[in-house]
Amino acid sequence: MIRVATVQFTPVLGDREANLDAIARLLDSVEAEIIVLPELCTSGYYFVSKEELAPLVEAPGGVACGFFQRLAEAKQAIIVAGVPEAADGRFYNSVFTFRPGIPEPVIYRKPHLFYKERFVFEPGDTAFPVIRDERLDVSVGVMLCYDWRFPEVSRVLALEGAEIIACPSNLVTDAWRKVMPARAIENKVYVAVANRAGSETKEGERLDFKGCSAVYDPFGEPVALAASSGDVVLVVEIDPRICRDKRFNAVNEIFADRRPELYGAICRKR
Repeated sequence: MIRVATVQFTPVLGDREANLDAIARLLDSVEAEIIVLPELCTSGYYFVSKEELAPLVEAPGGVACGFFQRLAEAKQAIIVAGVPEAADGRFYNSVFTFRPGIPEPVIYRKPHLFYKERFVFEPGDTAFPVIRDERLDVSVGVMLCYDWRFPEVSRVLALEGAEIIACPSNLVTDAWRKVMPARAIENKVYVAVANRAGSETKEGERLDFKGCSAVYDPFGEPVALAASSGDVVLVVEIDPRICRDKRFNAVNEIFADRRPELYGAICRKR
């Protein structure tokens, strides 16, 4: 069994130090092998210009990266955290995954930009990562917030062997609470949604973040569920071995029963 900690908290827009301090306090006494934090947890979310985001972007070796790598070492845990990234003069809405003993994080750049994100971020250009950890005997896939709208993302991760999908999020709608369990069911994987709480206002527009962070089991049932507001860390135990058998009865197996030769071409065209 593996302990998964899913963190819900309320970042301060534009204050990286305050956000890292809050994360440190929340995780101080937490014992888990996988820790999932929200999207853009170091910076806050609602930016509408690159100029205001620029002081907060990270590259490997930056302030937040050093913090999370030290946390991974101290807790001997996989840390999955949403961080604004700078690379080659471009900004990306990214997830950095840190592992003990491995100095370079795995970086995933969000390809599906939501709402005004396109004003400050470039669409991601990375593959969908599945991180195999032999020490824990688990494979962790990563997707990011609005990716939930695209079933291809979780399917690719599951086909690549993911047994738990970590989904850092800043969710402002309600439909995801119906769809995230479906992503777990259709792929027979765990899904850990680390959503933020609180609200942010920019140029007279207010975004209310929905909280309700959750871990769904491979049958779509919530094994942990946070309230819509407040800072909390959900800690659950999961058994990744359940996800390796894709059968759901004596005859059917969800991946073996696929017919990609019939629907692959149309998916590529459209």
